[in-house]
Parts: sequence; C-alpha cells; structure tokens
Amino acid sequence: MDKDKEVIGYVVPVFRANQFFWIFNRKVIFTRMILKFQSGFTFTLQMEEWSEFRKKMNPDSLTHPPEFIVKPRGQTVMEGKTVKLHCTVAGWPKPRIAWYKNNVLIDAKAHPEKYTAESSYNMHSLEIKNCDFLDTAQYCASALNVKGEASSVATVVVKNPFNSVSYKPKLSKYGVTFETTIIDKFDVAFGCEGETLSLGCTVVIYPTVKKYQPEVVWYRDSVPLKPSKWVHHHWSGERAILTLTHLNKEDEGMYTLRVNTKSGFETHSAYVFVRDAEVELEGVPVAPLDVRCHDANKDYVVVTWKQPAVEGSSPILGYYIDRCEVGAHHWAQCNDAPVKYARFPVTGLVEGRSYMFRVRALNSAGVSRPSRVSEAVVAMDPSDRARLRGTSLGIVPGEPTDVVVTEATKSYVVLAWKPPVQRGHEGVMYFIEKRISGSDAWQRVNTGMPVKSPRYALFDLAEGKSYSFRVRSCNSSGSPSVQTAGTGSLVLFSDLPSAPGAPVVIRNTGTSVVVTWKASKDVKHLAGYYIESSVVGTDVWMACNNKPVKQTRFVCHGLITGYNYVFRVKAVNAAGYSQSSPHSDAVVVQPRGGTVPGQPTGVTLLEALKDYMVLGWTPPADNGGADVRGYFVDYRTVKGGVLGQWHEMNHQALTAASYKAENLKENVFYQFRVRAVNMAGVSKPSLPSASLECKEWTITVPGVPVGLRVLEVRDTSAVVLWDRPLFDGRSPVNGYYLDLKVASDGEGGWKAAHEKANGSKYMKVTQLTAGAAYVFRVRAQNLAGVGKPSAVLGPIVAQTRPGTKEIYVDVDGDGRISMVFECSEMTEGSEFIWSKNYQAMTDTSRLTICNEKGRSRATFNSPSLEDLGTFSCMVTNTDGISSSYTLTEEGLLRLLDLSHEHKFPVIPFKSEMAMELLEKGRVRFWTQLEKFTSACQVEYVFNDAIIEDGEKYNMNFNKSTGVIEMFMDSLEVSDEGTFTFNLVDGKAKGTTSLVLIGEGKTRCPTPSLKGPHFVEYLNFAVTPECDVLLKCKVKKGGGVVLFSWLWPPKLKVSFPLSRSSDFSVRDAKIAASERVKSGVTGEQLWLKISEPTEKDKGKYTMDIFDGKDGVKRVFDLTGKAWDEAFEEFQRLKKSCWHLWFSCVSSDRARVVGGLPDVVAIQEGKSLNLTGNVWGEPTPEVCWTKNDKELVSDERYKLKFEHGKFASITIAAVTTADSGKYALVVKNKFGKEAGEFTVSVYNPEEEETILASLPLDPHSQSL
Repeated sequence: MDKDKEVIGYVVPVFRANQFFWIFNRKVIFTRMILKFQSGFTFTLQMEEWSEFRKKMNPDSLTHPPEFIVKPRGQTVMEGKTVKLHCTVAGWPKPRIAWYKNNVLIDAKAHPEKYTAESSYNMHSLEIKNCDFLDTAQYCASALNVKGEASSVATVVVKNPFNSVSYKPKLSKYGVTFETTIIDKFDVAFGCEGETLSLGCTVVIYPTVKKYQPEVVWYRDSVPLKPSKWVHHHWSGERAILTLTHLNKEDEGMYTLRVNTKSGFETHSAYVFVRDAEVELEGVPVAPLDVRCHDANKDYVVVTWKQPAVEGSSPILGYYIDRCEVGAHHWAQCNDAPVKYARFPVTGLVEGRSYMFRVRALNSAGVSRPSRVSEAVVAMDPSDRARLRGTSLGIVPGEPTDVVVTEATKSYVVLAWKPPVQRGHEGVMYFIEKRISGSDAWQRVNTGMPVKSPRYALFDLAEGKSYSFRVRSCNSSGSPSVQTAGTGSLVLFSDLPSAPGAPVVIRNTGTSVVVTWKASKDVKHLAGYYIESSVVGTDVWMACNNKPVKQTRFVCHGLITGYNYVFRVKAVNAAGYSQSSPHSDAVVVQPRGGTVPGQPTGVTLLEALKDYMVLGWTPPADNGGADVRGYFVDYRTVKGGVLGQWHEMNHQALTAASYKAENLKENVFYQFRVRAVNMAGVSKPSLPSASLECKEWTITVPGVPVGLRVLEVRDTSAVVLWDRPLFDGRSPVNGYYLDLKVASDGEGGWKAAHEKANGSKYMKVTQLTAGAAYVFRVRAQNLAGVGKPSAVLGPIVAQTRPGTKEIYVDVDGDGRISMVFECSEMTEGSEFIWSKNYQAMTDTSRLTICNEKGRSRATFNSPSLEDLGTFSCMVTNTDGISSSYTLTEEGLLRLLDLSHEHKFPVIPFKSEMAMELLEKGRVRFWTQLEKFTSACQVEYVFNDAIIEDGEKYNMNFNKSTGVIEMFMDSLEVSDEGTFTFNLVDGKAKGTTSLVLIGEGKTRCPTPSLKGPHFVEYLNFAVTPECDVLLKCKVKKGGGVVLFSWLWPPKLKVSFPLSRSSDFSVRDAKIAASERVKSGVTGEQLWLKISEPTEKDKGKYTMDIFDGKDGVKRVFDLTGKAWDEAFEEFQRLKKSCWHLWFSCVSSDRARVVGGLPDVVAIQEGKSLNLTGNVWGEPTPEVCWTKNDKELVSDERYKLKFEHGKFASITIAAVTTADSGKYALVVKNKFGKEAGEFTVSVYNPEEEETILASLPLDPHSQSL
C-alpha cells in the first residue's frame, strides 16, 4: 500500500510481433480488461487509456513528435554519491536523446568515469558518478526526430554532508569543532612490478579528543580501495599508511587519502607510476593488464584485458588466455591459436566451479610474462537463484527468445538469447543451428554436447558472409516444436581507433610536463591512451604510463631537467593500437615560470554572415613573462535585454587574435569575451563585447586588418606587421596603407607612412623621433575602395633598448656564410625564431640554425640568388627583442668572394718566379712573397718531380724578406721544362712557375711573369750597303723593343713599337729597388717611382755619357708639377681599381694562370702545358687551334682534373703544330679564353745559315 502517496504510476512491458513497448499508466485503474499474450503474460488496463497509449506508443500509427511521458525529476544528493536521472519518451520515428548540463552537451563516451548514458527502448537514463559541488547544475534531456523536438529540465543539487543544513554534526559529545591538517604528504611515486610500495601521510587533528578516531579512506582513480592480499591499510592514530604488495600495472593511478571527521574532511592526492619489470628474453612484449571476467554463466565466460604500453622489438601478434580452478595450481591454455582482440569467450567450464584467468602476449621474439590473475568467477547461471519454485518435473521447456549477435569479430561470433520462462526445476540445455542466408539448409553447430548457458561462441565462420541462427531448448522431457531464429551479418566487432590529435605540452615542474591532446574520433570501446616521450635526437621512445588513461590530459613525471623532449599519443581498444599521433613541439623540461597573462581587450566584429561571425581582439599588454600561446572564446545570447549563460566556443586554444564563431542563429544578438593562455595558465576573461547581431553584411570594401604587432623598435625606426582581413569584400585585397601619429595628438594627427599601396603585410617605418610615443593603424584596399582602419596599435616609444644588438654576418675559416644574432636577456623558455620577409620559413633546407647560450647562428647551406631578402630573428618571452638583416645581390657577391678567399686562401706574391744568369753561367730562380707566416713551407718541383737541395740544386727561403731562391751551376739540355715553387701556409696555397724550352736558348715565363722575353728570335738580313743586319724583338714591361746590330758593329736602336710612360733620371745615383726603377725604351730613358710620397719631391738630374762627351738634363719635381703629377696618379689609380673591381666575379669561369703567351719549341720535342681554371659551378673546358676545337686522340692528349687543372700534351711536335692555341672555359656566369702561340723551329737549318757569321758576343747575354 502506498501510504506516503509517492507512487505516480506503473510501467508495464507489452510484447507484440517480436517487439515490446513500455506503457505507463498515470491514472487510477477502475475498469479492467484481461489481455493474453503468447508468452503467457497478462495485465490489466483501463479501456479508455489503452486507445490513447496505443496511438502514442504503437510504431504502426501515424508519425508524431517526441513527447515526454515521464520527465526527469530534480534530485538533491550528498557529495561523493551517485545520482541517476530517468525519463520515458514517446514518438515516431524513434527519437534520439541527448543530455545537456547547463546547455552544454554531455559526451558520456568521452568521460565514462563521470557519466553513463543508457537507452533501453523508450526509457532513458543519465548516471552521474562521484558527485561533487561542480555537478550542481540544470540537466536537460532533449528528444529529437523528424517531426520535432521536445526537452525537459531537472535540477541536481550536490551538498556537502558536513555543511548542509539538514546535517547536524554530533558535537554534543565533544563540544568542539575539529580542524584537520595533512602533513608529511606522499609525493609522486615510482615503482616496479613485483616490488612493494608504501604511501603515507601524517594527520593532525586539533583539538585532540581521547578515543576519537577519524574515518580514513584511500582511493585509486576515485574508486575506494578495500583491503585485500594486494592492498593493506594501516592507521596508527597519527599516520595513515597504504601498502601495495607485489606491484602490478593495475596499481598505477591517482591515489587519494581522505580523512573524514565530524566537522569536515581533508584530502591529498598524488600519482603512482608502475614500471614494467625486466623481461626474461630481450625483445618480448611486457605483460597485459587489467584482466576481467564478464557475462559468466554455467559453462561460459567472456575474458577481457588491456594491451600493454610496450610491444617489444616487434608488434604484438596475439594473446594466449590461461585458466586455473581456484585452489589448484595447474594453468591450462584456453586457445590454441593467439587471438588479436583483447576479448575472448572461454567455453567448456564446469558448472559450479570457480576459475581465475590470466593473459600472455606474443610477438616474433617470444611470449611475455603472464598478467596478474583476474578475480575468481563462478560458472553459474545467474537466473538459477531467481528460478520459480513449485513447478513439477517433466515439463517440456518453452522456446528461447530474443536471439541476437552480441559480438562479431574476424575470429568468432557470440550469440545470446533469453532462457525460456517455462522450464521447471530441471536444467535447460540448448542446441544452436546456423545457415547461410539465402539457403534453406540448417546445420547444427554443437552436435556433440548441448550448451547449458544462454551464450555461445561460434568460430570458423567465413568473413563477409551473412548467416542466420536459431536456438532449440531441451531437457529430459523433450524439446518444443518451435525454435527461435535470429539473423545477423558478420561484421567486425571493433575497428582500430583513429590516431589522437597532436599533443600540446606545457611545462609543469623541473621533472614533469602536462600533455594534452585531442581525443580520437568515432572510437568504439576505448580502453584509453598511452603517452610516449623521446629525447630530441635519440629516436628512442619510452612509455610515460603503463596503464591507459581515458582523459585527454596527463602529467608526465620522471623526466630529466634540462633535456629536450617530444611526445606522442596512441589510443587503444579491444581491436588494438591506433597510429601514433603527430609529434608535439619540442619542449625543454624546466620549472614553469611567469604568471598568467593580462586580459585581452577590444573584442570587435570583423565580419558577419547568416550563421557565423568573425571576431577580433587586441592581445593583452602584459604577457606574464611568457609568450601568449593561444586564446579561448566564450559566448552568450542576449534576448530582450536578458543575458544568457556563458558557454565556451573552442576547446583547443586559438593561435591568432581572431576567431570564426560558427553555427550561430540568424538575427540573434550575442556577446563574446576572450581569455588568453600562456605556459603559466589562463587569464581572466576580457570585458564582454557589445551585443552583436548575427546577420549578413553587404559591405563591398574589405574588413579591417588584424593582428597588428611591432618588431625592431629603434630610436628612429620600427617594423609594423599585420594579418590580412578576414573579410575581403566584393574582391580580393590588393594592398594596404599604414597610418601613424604621435600618441598625444588628436584624431587629426594621423598621417600616411607611404603614398602607394603596400602589397606586403609588413612595413619598416623610418624617420621617427627618438623618445616619442607613436600609435599605428592599417587599412586594407580592394577594387571597391579602402576599408576601415584596424584597431590602434600602441603607443610604441621609439627608443633603442640598452644593450640591443643587431644581426651580423660572419664568414668562418671554411668559407661558411652565417647570420648571427645574440641576446643577453634570455629568460626561461625563450627561443630564437627566424623568418624571411617576416614570414615563417617553409623551405628549411636553405638554412641550418644552431642555438646555444644566448646566440643563434643561421648558416646558408648553399647561398644563391634564392636567398635574397630580409631575414629577421625574434626572441620569445622577452620584451620584443628582434633584429633583421637584408641580403642584396651586391652583398651576396661580396660575401661569396670573401667565402672563396676563406675557403681557398692564396699566398700573395710580390713578384712571380724569375730567372737570372749569373757569373760563370750560374742560374738563379727566385720569387718574393708579400704575406706569409713562419709555418710557410716550399716544395721545389721540376717537370712534376720534386727536387731537393744537393749537388745540382741549392735552395734558400729567407723568411725575414720572403725571398725564395734556387741556384743551378749551369743549364743543360736535360733542364728543359717547367720549374715550379709550390707553397703551403696552413690552408693557404700558392704556386709560381717558369718554363724553359729549346736547349736553354729561350725562356717563356707564365703570363703573370714581369721579366723580359723574346717575341722574335735572332735572325739576319743583308742591307743594300752590303752590311749584315742582325735583328730580334724583346718584350719588356708594357712595350715591345726592336734591337739590331750592323757588322762591323754599330748600335742602332729604333723607336719602340709601343710606349706609355714619362721619363727622367735622378742626379744622385740610386740603386734600383722595387719602388724606384729606371730603364730604356727605344730612344727614351725613363725613371719609374711606385707609390710616390712627399719624400720623393725634389730636383732630378740625368747624366748621359758615351765615353767622350756627356749631356745633363734637370727636372724640378716640386710645387705645381708635383701636385699635378700626384693628382693624376691618384685619379688613374682609382679608375684602375674600379675597373678591376667591376670586372671580377667570383663565380665566372676564368683561366687564372699556368699558360705562357708564346711557346718556342724545337721540332721533335714533346709539349706539355697546364692551365689553372676556376669557376662555380665547375666550367666546361675545351682547347682550340686556330679557332678550331681539338679532340683528344693519340696526338693531342687533353685532360681536365679535379675541376681545376686543364692540360694539353703534343708528342713529337712538328712545324705543322705551329699556330694560335687557346684554352676556352665556360659556365653560366661567363666565358673566357687563355690564348698562347706555339712556334716550332728546326735548329739544323738555322745553324747552316749562321755557321759562317761572326756574332757580337753581347747578343748572347741579352
């Protein structure tokens, strides 16, 4: 009898056509009728109500919108309890139910530890576990189908039992209020499988009352821990200790100590990590965990487990399940082949016996250790205890009902059904039959032994085929004539979960970080997530947790302070592991510093359409000492001046100071607010925006640019950057205008920083006044016009920070070109960020960046024209420290030349190798160095063979003067060839050579040789006066001189073929030196003064004396004459320098030395010449003769070695080999030819002609 009048009605199950519905009767039942169903159920119902409920609940009636038959009721619960909300909904088609908390959708699958949502036919429920104060809210059940929507709201109030009004603490006995303090708290702990771990805290309760003891409760992951063989509790009156014997991975989790007194409670929590024990065989997986038993019946149980975090050296191939009877010690393997799913139906159990189970993992390296054993489970039919009594034996059982496929995997299918109601005391057994859909042939599956449990697992079915199943019940009295059939398609039980989103890492302590990630999408039966970490550069991944966690936030402990880590996450369910998430950004493990940022300001509307609005705001002025990492946006509706509740719009932090708020309702007013987040936490929300209406804009010009910021603030300049508008207008944005004004000026003080539209999203503003404060704004332009100005940036004070450094360019000893930026104000978490043209560099192959101790070096990998632009570097977590460097084409060429000099340094010569004939036919080869060190070494080479100091050669290197000498007593025919001095001074190298060809009669220096040499050799002719004329031509300096002798001897010097210098001879005799030289060119006598100085002023006198008479000439080189001469010298010197500088290109193909101008060689000799080549890229090389290209064959041996040395060899030259030769080099930067002349002569013919002619002996000494 309902004395308290709390019954409001009854719910009656009604079965019809293999379906049943829940019918609720609210009214008192007066008129009754009896309805009989095939199953034997009866019920009574008022006639008038039956028709009404049939219309609402019968799916065959007309469709109608959802309607709440039973609405959820508000409840008040105590903290720590569980509350369940129920409702019953009618409607057709069947409505879909969603639960909301304060208008925010509840995702029960994402938070299974907190919520459980269930739907059974038309009854729905929401279970809220372990309630706390934050669960106090309005909960709404919303039902939706194609005909409409209905909702119902219930309020849940969670009260603290010690603070609630209804709770009256029993203080009369003691008359005091207790204050509880927990000290000596346990911290994050680490253990290993098999070890024993204890956690403890000291509890101080004031005042101390004799014989009074508090209630001490321990929790793991919010679940109370009960004493067992694995868990021991101890309370000494002052200290609470929890001991975990023989740790397993199941023991990992968040442990909480709660101390309850009559006046309240205190708690303390910390995480316990359990590492895997060392494996017996390297490479095998670690043990699975969390083995549980489900759906136990007479001879059947489902065993589930969770995959381990570490698979070993290879992926896990499957699992073995073992069972053992309680009290026995023998473990029997349940499956012959390893199963891949973390779920397996075990059959063949003995009714009434208790079993324990364990699981082992298998990979290619072997089998893991077994898991911790499961809790014992009894093989018994749960319905046996509720079986009806009093039914006589010998009754044929009824038919089973509701045959369904509960699980379907690639390995097995599980059938379930409801036992027959009519079965008596005697047990019922079952036979299962199957057939392939489309055929009529039924095949019995369990022919040998009937099944005792209403569950059965079928193996060896063909994947992808559709089957029908039916079940027949029987006992000793027989079997019913009707069998229950069910049909199901073979589908996978569960797909692998999708990869989680990229993790975001935030510093926490010196040994821990907080990792958050986005949950996997559409995952079924999620077991949790594993988090892995790796030190940057090692590619070795370590598990952070050995027990999967279901939350998308985890604190990873046990890291090494100062190390740089990256993290990844993978999901796991019964089907296996997901792919790993993308790697997180690298983070250095350091204690979290700084404070939360300030509030963002200026939340404005940037664009609006029918169902979305684009918002923008100004970043906080105070970033809390750490860069702002993102923003969170909240919104609320405004209806008739009534403000709604705030709701969060984005769950992932935004990186830009703008946001597109979608899924809004047209013509509805909204308010928005923004919060900023940095590594220290989330800021307070900004002030709410104005009420903004969501309706489509019709504006044609662009919206306002967003994200204004400033870099490189100096006394007279600053760089302003911005982002493009989120609303382009009728046409795309094609330019921007930057305005500025002094902060103290009024609105009329704005002026444009430039006249023409700027196509870039940055601009360097110059000509600022040092110490003045400026504000900036930007306007966007499209074809329709110029839009409104952006939010104002500033004020910015034009002032160079003390200690500011700029980017400088460095070329190291190996020729590597680098940009270097130094910062002495680095803070915790500060990083160098490089960009090109103020945009993130997408092509990272162009630069190699190395950061160390407040210095960042960006090295060009292969500098080219692609690298031209402005490079900037910014230091995060500082007050805008930044700098930039602009690389131009001219600057790049200069750096490439400098790089080449550093990469291939050359020892400079004051003079190239020269030869002198000394007394008694002795020969001196010499050269002089301009710059060298004491480590300089010389190698003397003749015809590619190294020669040393001995009887034939005497060498000397005077390091005080830089003169290198080599002496020979005489020249012989065997001395024909090339003499070379090779120098090495550290990395610098130098080479100079001299070529002697043709029995020592002629020497032909290299093109850089400054000494005299023959252009035409000695020959004769007979004059009309019957005199014999001997002639030759000699090249000396810049001119060519013709010398001739008459017989009898009379000196006749003709005019030079070319001359180019003034002349004079000084009165006082001066010895020739490198700076002052004199000589004769034709009929001109000259004096040459190199690099004249003030000391060279004076009167110069020339004396000419032929043995009989003399002539004296005087020239006054002072006053105006000196000034004009010296001015002309400076002008010519500058012009030659600029001409030389403009013609030099470091990359152009060039012939840099090694070839003579003229080669005179005796017939029958072999000619070998080598030219030095330079160019980047390496040039193409070819040889020509008389402008025709030569091909390497038996006669012409052409070689090009090491990309630097091109050589030509002509064996046994003949007169036909005489001609004009050239070494031609070419690359993409230019082309050059090194030309020389080869003259082949026959000495026998010349000796025949000159045999009878007496020669002037002086001619041999020329």
